[in-house]
Amino acid sequence: MNETDSKVAPGRKWVVASAGVGINLALGLLYTWSMYKPAIAKTFGWKGEQLNDPYALCCLVFAFTMILAGRVQDKFGPRLTAALGGLLVGAGLLLISSSTSYAIWLLGFGLLAGIGIGFGYASATPAALKWFPPSQTGLIAGVVVAGFGLAPVYLSPLSNYLLANYGLRGAMAAYGVAFTIVVCGLAQLLGNPPPAKTTAASLTPAAAKTAGGATPGEMLRQPVFYLLWVLYFIGAGAGLMVISSISGMAKTRMGANAYVAVAVMAIGNAVGRIAAGLLSDRIGRRHTLTLVLAFQAALMFIAIPVTASTTLSPAVIVLVATLIGFNYGANLSLFPSYAKDLWGLRSFGMNYGILFTAWGVGGFALSRLQQVLAAQNSGSYTASFYVAGGLLILGAILTLALKPRSAAKM
Repeated sequence: MNETDSKVAPGRKWVVASAGVGINLALGLLYTWSMYKPAIAKTFGWKGEQLNDPYALCCLVFAFTMILAGRVQDKFGPRLTAALGGLLVGAGLLLISSSTSYAIWLLGFGLLAGIGIGFGYASATPAALKWFPPSQTGLIAGVVVAGFGLAPVYLSPLSNYLLANYGLRGAMAAYGVAFTIVVCGLAQLLGNPPPAKTTAASLTPAAAKTAGGATPGEMLRQPVFYLLWVLYFIGAGAGLMVISSISGMAKTRMGANAYVAVAVMAIGNAVGRIAAGLLSDRIGRRHTLTLVLAFQAALMFIAIPVTASTTLSPAVIVLVATLIGFNYGANLSLFPSYAKDLWGLRSFGMNYGILFTAWGVGGFALSRLQQVLAAQNSGSYTASFYVAGGLLILGAILTLALKPRSAAKM
C-alpha cells in the first residue's frame, strides 16, 4: 500500500520536491571520494586499485540496490524507503570510522552505504514526479537529483576542515551521525499524491497514459531499454572516471586548495541536471542527449593537454572540470525522464532502478579502469581520457537510433 496524503495543501508538491533535494544533498557524499583517497593512502597504507575499490563498489551496490529499493518505494511508499536509506548510510559510515581495514571499508562504505544511498535516492525522484504534470518531467527530475550533484559544494570545504582537524575516521563518524538524522527526518516529508491525482478520470489523456505504464517485464522486452542502458553506461561511467579522481588531478596545480575544484565541479554537475531537464522538455530527450554526449567527448580530449600542462592557470582545470561535471549531471535527469516517458509511473521506481544499473556498472568498471590506467602510466590520466572520449563518441552516434519524440509529447 502506498503512502498518500488525504488533505493536500497547495504547496505540498514543493515540500515533497524540496525534501527530495535535501535527502540527495546528504547522500551526495559519494561524489567527494576523491578528497579522501590521499588521506587513505597516507593513513591506511592502501595502494593502487585499492584506493578506488570502496568507491567503485559503492557505485555498483547503489545501482543494483535501486531495483529492490524501487520495488519497496512502489509498494510501501517513499517515507519508509528513505528512512531505511538514512539508517543504512549512517551505520556504514559509523562502521568505517572505527577501522582502517580494507575489508571493513568495503563492507561499510561499499556495501552498507551503497545500499543506503540506493534506498534514499530511489525514494526522492519518483515521489516528486508523481506530483507534477508530464510537461515538467525533465525539469523536476533535474531539480531533485541536482541535490546529489550539488552536495560537494558544501561537503568539500567541510570535509577539508574535518580531515585537517579530526582526521579521516573522525570525519566519517561526524557524517554518520549527521546524515542519519537529516535523511530520516526529511523522509517524513515525503509522500505520494492522493489516488484522485493519478487516476485516468482526473488527468488529461497524455498524463493518464503516463500514470499507467509498463511492468518491468514489459520494459525488458523492448529493444529501446537495452540501447538506453548502453548509453547510460557510457555517459555516467565516463563522468565518474573523472569525478573519482578530480581532486588528485587538481592537486598537482592547486595543492591544498584542490577541494575548490571538487566544489566547483559539483556546481556544474547540479546545473547540468536542471538545464538538461529543462532543455529536454523543450527540444526532446534524444536531441538533448546527443548534444550532451558529443560535448562531453570533446571535453575529454581537451582535458588531455590541460591536465598535462604545468603552465596553465588552475582556473582552466577548474573550468574543464566544471563543464565535465555539467555534462555528466545531465545524464541523471535525462534517463529518469526517459523512463517516465516510455514506461510510465505504475512501476517507475523499479523500472528506473533496473535502468540505473547502467550507472553503477559504468561507475564501477570505468572508475576502476581509470585507476589501473593511471597506475600503469605513472599517474598520467591521458589514457583514461582517450578511452572515455572514444566511448562518448560511440554513444553520441548510438543516440541516432533512438526514436525522436517532440517535446510536446513529453
